[in-house]
Amino acid sequence: MSLTIILLVISLISDIILLYLMQKSEKKSQLHIVFSLNIVNLLICTIGQMLQIFFSNNQNISSIYFDYFVYIGTCFLPVSIFFTGLIFANTKIKLKKSYLLLFIIPITSLLVLWTNDFHHLFYKYYSTSIANAIYGPFLYIHTVYSYSLLLIGIIRLLIFSIKNSGFFSKQSILVVLGIIIPVVINLLGSFKIIPMTIYVTTISFTFSILCFAFAILKFDFLKVAPIALQRVVDRMSDCYLVINENNIITDFNKTFLETFHFTANSVRNTDFCKLLEPTSTNLDELTLTLEKAKHSPETFTFERYFKSLNKYFHIEINNISNNGSFLGILILFKDITQHIEDMKTIQENQDLLIEKERLASLGQLVGGIAHNLKTPIMSIAGAAEGLTDLTKEYDASIDDPEVNSFDHHEIARDMTEWIEKIKTHTSYMSDIITAVKGQAVTLSEDTEDAFTIEELLKRINILMRHELKNALIELRTNTTIDTSFSLKGNVNSLVQVINNLISNAIQAYNGKTNEVMDLLVEKTEHEIVISVKDYGCGMPTEVQDKLFKEMITTKGKNGTGLGLFMSYSTIRGHFNGNITFESELGKGTTFHVILPID
Repeated sequence: MSLTIILLVISLISDIILLYLMQKSEKKSQLHIVFSLNIVNLLICTIGQMLQIFFSNNQNISSIYFDYFVYIGTCFLPVSIFFTGLIFANTKIKLKKSYLLLFIIPITSLLVLWTNDFHHLFYKYYSTSIANAIYGPFLYIHTVYSYSLLLIGIIRLLIFSIKNSGFFSKQSILVVLGIIIPVVINLLGSFKIIPMTIYVTTISFTFSILCFAFAILKFDFLKVAPIALQRVVDRMSDCYLVINENNIITDFNKTFLETFHFTANSVRNTDFCKLLEPTSTNLDELTLTLEKAKHSPETFTFERYFKSLNKYFHIEINNISNNGSFLGILILFKDITQHIEDMKTIQENQDLLIEKERLASLGQLVGGIAHNLKTPIMSIAGAAEGLTDLTKEYDASIDDPEVNSFDHHEIARDMTEWIEKIKTHTSYMSDIITAVKGQAVTLSEDTEDAFTIEELLKRINILMRHELKNALIELRTNTTIDTSFSLKGNVNSLVQVINNLISNAIQAYNGKTNEVMDLLVEKTEHEIVISVKDYGCGMPTEVQDKLFKEMITTKGKNGTGLGLFMSYSTIRGHFNGNITFESELGKGTTFHVILPID
């Protein structure tokens, strides 16, 4: 008996210490509460049995009356262990009215036990030695029900461990051992397979308490994070955080500590917003988003620059819930600093490429202006010389008696002819200037006006004449549509696209002269199709696969691929149209500019 008393005292001390640790914890989760109830039930059993040993013999009080008190803990312990397994598997549960049904048999068991003297349904004969006791019919119901709840709780612990770890985490093994051993001992004793007193039940649970204590203090059992799962999140490249409804950090990974230069002790059980306040100048948006996430299943994302770290983060916030019960908020920080810097570099390089393309286009325009204006200027200069000679001739004939009126009219006709030639050349120069001005303006402006097919072809002819003549390439224009047909959009942008396709077609001949290409304008039911067709080298398959998807060129260092890429973007963005192509090596390429009819 002395050994039994010693073991009960050890159990009592263990219960008190463990209950103290539970109450001392700052975060009171559902698991903390239900675990504390387990300890309270064990305390009731322990205290009741210690009183039974001290007073039943000395004071001649019937031992069964002490069991009236002991069974308060004995009846409700299986229920609390059932909830322990349920919460351990789900982290947090929503309390339902249906759970009250679990208390029907425990309460009934107490009532039947307390009135046992009248009906003997619980004990026909009571003894502290289980082998000598004779059970009543209701005790079997109580026993089956109690052990069923215990087994369900244990099975939930096992399933949760396997599901999350693939093998038992250390804390789960300790908890399961702590429950299985007293359950097995009590089953063997209850069915009288081994001799046992009623005190063994409480004493066996002393072992459970020690297992629980070691699991809590050593492996942080109530954190509900299996070791294998923690290793997984620690290996994540993104920062991982879990906070509760009060914005207190309950879980995190190693990446978060390393990225933000925190220690585990400074982060655990700390207010999330206060923790990040020194690293970020504005947390209002983050705080507001956290409140929204607590009541919404939606995923919230935004980007934030942390000045103290000189880093950009993509932040993702998710609500964690189970069967409608809020468990916490998952926050992921993805470091996008390198991505932001790469995008800035790409943008700078793209700006340089665009500027280079604009300068190249401007150089082409200047070359076209020089050539196209040279001929009419020389013609106008010749006309001016002719008019000068006629003026001198007319001045000399004024006082010449041999000059008659017919001669005067002849001089006037010659002067008129020269003037008409000057008008023709100045009109041509005006068209050139208009076309060139439009192309220069389109590099910086975007206007939409109505224009005709005739105006489009006229500008293309004027601007490309010099390049075609230089390359000794003939451009054959063919239209199957009335050239007075009107389109709406920026004619200068469209001219630039068509001219770029013609320039590419010229280069497809690789310097060959006396070749031809076709410019075709056709109309379908809903579209205008402008085609530029050459009979040059064609494009390789690898180039065709990447065309319009990225800036690719077949000109090596002499090209950037930006012209065609920008042409495609212009037609898609400004005309809501499309550019398609057909190409075959050695036979040529045809580009189709497809414009929807408004």
